[in-house]
Amino acid sequence: MTHPQTFGDRLLEASRQRGGRLCVGIDPHASLLEKWGLSVDVRGVAEFSRICVEAFKDSAALVKPQVAFFEAFGSQGLAVLEETIGELRAAGALVVADAKRGDIGSTMAGYATAWLDDSSPLCSDAVTLSPFLGYHSLDPAIELAEATGRGIFVLAATSNPEGRQVQDNVDAQGVTVSQQIIDLAAETNAAHAAAGRAGNMGVVVGATLSQPPVMDALNGPILMPGVGAQGGSPADVDRISGECAHLAFPNVSRSVLSHGPDVEALRQAVIDAAADFPVR
Repeated sequence: MTHPQTFGDRLLEASRQRGGRLCVGIDPHASLLEKWGLSVDVRGVAEFSRICVEAFKDSAALVKPQVAFFEAFGSQGLAVLEETIGELRAAGALVVADAKRGDIGSTMAGYATAWLDDSSPLCSDAVTLSPFLGYHSLDPAIELAEATGRGIFVLAATSNPEGRQVQDNVDAQGVTVSQQIIDLAAETNAAHAAAGRAGNMGVVVGATLSQPPVMDALNGPILMPGVGAQGGSPADVDRISGECAHLAFPNVSRSVLSHGPDVEALRQAVIDAAADFPVR
């Protein structure tokens, strides 16, 4: 059963309501905690997250907590993550959990439940997943996303240089791994495209790629790291996303978080950054 509203359409609506296509990260790593004058422990992570929630809950189209920085503090860190996700979603913000999970069978189903099912305290609007055990190893999550109207951002062409070692490999027809993943994601979204809706299946594609895959047929959200501190520009976002530019959501973290811990300065940084990526 397919949910009547897709994550893609919800994300487009959020970008219209909040003034631009932007994803902002919540990354409580040690250097930022120290820069903000916070302790490098679970208390510091909790205060960092509280400030980010206050600043981002009504200003960003999409908010992306980096799960690893919470997991580092064990069960207490995950409790902070649960609270952060819950408060953002209660305020009407869309949340993507940057978990990058990937497995097979019942284990993948467990990850899907953890991040996409209403029964889970970690339930988010979307999650990042890794397809490198095979795209269809993600089927339990894809099926749950379709049933709930939640989203998946599958790693396809990432911005880290090491990714090229795997993602640029080609099959017998000369098609890269990245392109194969995007083409399979487009197939997942095809029924939604036929109905005039943006799909639930998104991809992660770096904004710094010189030879990006073609995404014209994707019809799903594109999460684009690499903007700002890593050198990606609005022109790069448009060039890489092609016909799907209206669904491209650059991820900005460090250049926004550098304005903390002042809530109003953080909120204004989001507004300023989003203006570079207007709704199309």
